[in-house]
Amino acid sequence: MVELTPTVPIPVFGRCREWPPNARFSGIGASVELWQAVILGLVEGLTEYLPVSSTGHLLIAQRVLGIRGGEAANAYAIVIQGGAILAVLGLYRDRLLRVVRGVLGRDPAGSRMALALVVAFIPAAVIGLLADDAIESYLFGVWPVAVAWAVGGLVLLLLEPWIRARKGESLETIGWQAALCVGLAQCAALWPGVSRSLATILGGLGVGLSLAAAVEFSFLLGLLTLGAATAFKALDSGEVILESYGPIEIAIGCAVACLSAVVAVKWMVAWLNHRGLAVFGWWRLIAAGVVTVLLVTEVWDA
Repeated sequence: MVELTPTVPIPVFGRCREWPPNARFSGIGASVELWQAVILGLVEGLTEYLPVSSTGHLLIAQRVLGIRGGEAANAYAIVIQGGAILAVLGLYRDRLLRVVRGVLGRDPAGSRMALALVVAFIPAAVIGLLADDAIESYLFGVWPVAVAWAVGGLVLLLLEPWIRARKGESLETIGWQAALCVGLAQCAALWPGVSRSLATILGGLGVGLSLAAAVEFSFLLGLLTLGAATAFKALDSGEVILESYGPIEIAIGCAVACLSAVVAVKWMVAWLNHRGLAVFGWWRLIAAGVVTVLLVTEVWDA
């Protein structure tokens, strides 16, 4: 049983507010009903591989559902990424088998891809590990997400003509130097709301990959990055998550995330075959605008 923490009025920006916020959900974390776990899993799966930021959408979804942020809530949002990982494992199993054969020395192209993925993974892994506490303390909030959404949306719309006009190289051409550049770009996504997919897709385009190749490399790199983040958070905050949410809610979140991620990835690949990334830029700007209005009008506390 999670004990509720009594509320204490404290002055914030000249007014008194309750602390913790949304006190009825206070304690170690925020418990969820099964239907809430389904919604969070759906949001995670649909947004994880789209360039719109799944973390940002989950933070907003938690706010809408009345789930208090905190260690358990933040960790839960990361752990259910495991479902999205399973989706890509299934959809890109042929490419992954080549990578495995490459690691075993049986496929030169697979070996090059394995090296590229590891090199691209390292920067964000190191910085994320060192800055994990600072990121959760200062950036897991609604204002940082809104700002990142807006900036990312503007970048996408400004770059859209360049993206649509270029051809680029196939994924087989990527070397470790280009992979390192993509990995450095991925570090920007440590800011919630930036989107790991957006950062790595633009990074891939920047080093000369075609849009299709950049998207595929982003998906594959996500297996390493999301897998490591999920494992780290499960080990670091597993007890807190289980006490606050429970194993059934975690399993449901992961399962729904997996199924919805399959749909999202297939849709995105089909969409990009005929259209560009502009729709995601507009989505980010609209989302940022809605959240900003809610904050400025004080419908939501910052």
